Amino acid sequence: MRFAEIIGNDDTIADLRAMVDSDKIPHAMLISGPSGLGKMMAARAFISYLNCENRIDGDSCGVCPACRRIDAGNNPDIHYVYPVIKKTAGKPAFSTDFIDQWKLFIKDSPYMDTTKWPVMIEAGTKRPVIYVDEADAISAKAALSTYADRYKVFVIWLPERMNPEASNKLLKLIEEPYDDTLFIFVSNNPELLLPTVASRLRSLRMNPQPENTIVSALLKVGVSESSARQAARMAEGIPGKAFESLSGNGESAEFHRYFMDCMRNAYARKIDELKKTAETLSAFSREKAIRFLEYLARMTRENFIANLSISPLNNMTPDEESFSTRFAPFIHSGNVEKIVAETETAKRDISRNANAKLVWFDFLLRLMLHLRSPKN
Repeated sequence: MRFAEIIGNDDTIADLRAMVDSDKIPHAMLISGPSGLGKMMAARAFISYLNCENRIDGDSCGVCPACRRIDAGNNPDIHYVYPVIKKTAGKPAFSTDFIDQWKLFIKDSPYMDTTKWPVMIEAGTKRPVIYVDEADAISAKAALSTYADRYKVFVIWLPERMNPEASNKLLKLIEEPYDDTLFIFVSNNPELLLPTVASRLRSLRMNPQPENTIVSALLKVGVSESSARQAARMAEGIPGKAFESLSGNGESAEFHRYFMDCMRNAYARKIDELKKTAETLSAFSREKAIRFLEYLARMTRENFIANLSISPLNNMTPDEESFSTRFAPFIHSGNVEKIVAETETAKRDISRNANAKLVWFDFLLRLMLHLRSPKN
């Protein structure tokens, strides 16, 4: 992984490069920002630059033995830590239990799509967590000497998923670090970190990028200009979203299918079908259920805008636009706010671990009523 592969965020990349060039490397840093910006790519590019045997023009060469080991995930001095589930109740759970899935994930999903990881480890409705056993394992590895490189590096993906016990144990290690040990926290929600941990990290922020920056990156990989511009507009500054929309097999495509089913059956008042849909949606993990409700609220707004014939303000894929041409007339001033409010209520109930089947069925019944509301 090289700095050149990262889209935008030039200031953050310059800071990472300067740390290595000046040999002023913090023992613990935090790279944060919304999912899909390439934060893990930045962390990997930093490690490659740090260990590269033949740096070229402010970047790693990508071909020396050190770079190849890092890209292949075979460097014994680099340790990745990430949320996992317990395979057996009551037994410890470690990141290394899922190392094969991790290597495939980091290769196939460089923007670290958080929706794919639980599927790869077959989490089901379980929420992946970084357990206290992991913190003990990190402490044991940190006490060992490096094999070949100057530093042992621990890259912790989604540190906000550490349970309190793990955070407190890791805090002690960060407060009294070994000279040859680096920690890189890669977080989507840094505000959820234990404040005492966050205060000890050198913070670097990655931000959404201008539409033209994403368009230029897509053009470089062979995407047509029309497709690149549409994908960049849909991405709202998030490169990972742009690539996902072009792949055609992301979570948004799945959500669109469920959105159409919900709306069609609710408008047609097919209660038996709505009950089946509620049962299907109740199998979603809590995080996925909330993401779908957020998608449903967004598509409700998009259809309202389409109904007002303000097409420049619409951000929809061709499939979404195709459905909207027929469905938009049913989202109007008399129900748009009510439907969006219902999604917020359902999100609140699901986040509080209410019975998912009841929440979904109640939501769909209310949706059925609102779709038949008269215009104001």
